[in-house]
Amino acid sequence: MNSNFKITVVLILLLIGTASIISSYPIDGYLFSQIRRLNRLQLILEGKINDTKLLPGQLLSINDIKLSLYGTRLDSLTNFRKIDAELQNKLNRLFPNKDESYSICVLEITAKQKLRYAERQPDRTFMPGSIGKLAIIAGLFAELEKIYPASFPKRIDLLKRSKIRAGRWAIPNSHTIPIFDPETKAFEKRLVRERDVCTLFEWADHMLSVSSNAAASVVWKELVLLRHYGINYPPSEEEEKNFFEKTPKTELRDMMMSVVNDPLRKIGITETQWQLGSFFTKEGKRIIPGEGGSIASPFGLMKYLVALEKGEIVDKESSLEIKRLMYMTDRRIRYAQSPALKNAAVYFKSGSYYSCIPEPDFECKKYSGNKQNYMNSVAIIEHPDGTKYFVTLMSNVLKKNSGTDHMYLASEIDRIIRQR
Repeated sequence: MNSNFKITVVLILLLIGTASIISSYPIDGYLFSQIRRLNRLQLILEGKINDTKLLPGQLLSINDIKLSLYGTRLDSLTNFRKIDAELQNKLNRLFPNKDESYSICVLEITAKQKLRYAERQPDRTFMPGSIGKLAIIAGLFAELEKIYPASFPKRIDLLKRSKIRAGRWAIPNSHTIPIFDPETKAFEKRLVRERDVCTLFEWADHMLSVSSNAAASVVWKELVLLRHYGINYPPSEEEEKNFFEKTPKTELRDMMMSVVNDPLRKIGITETQWQLGSFFTKEGKRIIPGEGGSIASPFGLMKYLVALEKGEIVDKESSLEIKRLMYMTDRRIRYAQSPALKNAAVYFKSGSYYSCIPEPDFECKKYSGNKQNYMNSVAIIEHPDGTKYFVTLMSNVLKKNSGTDHMYLASEIDRIIRQR
């Protein structure tokens, strides 16, 4: 454990007491991002708001988060798909009694150790669900780079000063978001309303931290506007209305597909490895119909994580900012919920999609579909002792909420990774 991490943990533990922080961005990131709910986190750290405390792995500072592969071992990662026999054998032993759909890639990148990679059905494709939001965040930073290619600070400034009303794009939605007013200190968690106004940075944060489908559709819509208006972004609401009403649907569709899929192609992810095809809300799909549906494979997702850590998603600064937005300090679920990871920093996105068909004596329940029941996890794990690895896990276990199985697999994978 490095000294900076030790100091950060000790100081925050002293401050935090019984505080609980709900966020995905580093807890001291308010001054940088102006994401309003982070102001509440500062008040929690000052002891002015009480709640339950965080896990040790959730206490990193914004300055503690680094890109683990930037400028190092790049040659060995040009083709990282070289099976490590020992790790592969251990991974195989985890699956004999599990559903045949389980598909996974594991890559260890611990410093001063050889890279280790193992896989199971890595090219099998699944409906990615909310993991697709990682393609949207890559698209956001790609469009910002086109507007300000020589200035990352200007890109961040645009994220902070662009105030976006949710509008009809957010309808319907089922994930609550945290709403905090720095002046009145009022706080609530509720569904997005059409009149809600957040900065583009805040919508991106809501999209990843609490996996808001409403926020995802709002951000994706803004990518189309960024592509169209460029340096003149953001348009007025009247200009935006006219643009979406008067532009042919086919042109809008081509633009909406391009802004989220082109960044994936640029880092070597093919259409058969990951493709995003439609908005996350019904109203978004009505305004701009998608094309071809969404698919992803464990290996395609692994290529994303490797590119992220190498600083290749747009550029180093953009990759680092995406990694910060993936930092899991919200309530950990599914894979990230494993007790084995409580001391680790976890950069995480989960995705699910289920559907049902009529069947005698079967009751359709959330995450337990009998037609489709996808559950997927993407995680970067960083332990205080320096152990670092990536996992991309996808499954389609019918009639069963496999979140608990994902959690148990996380514990077992962590165990075999650390058994060197």
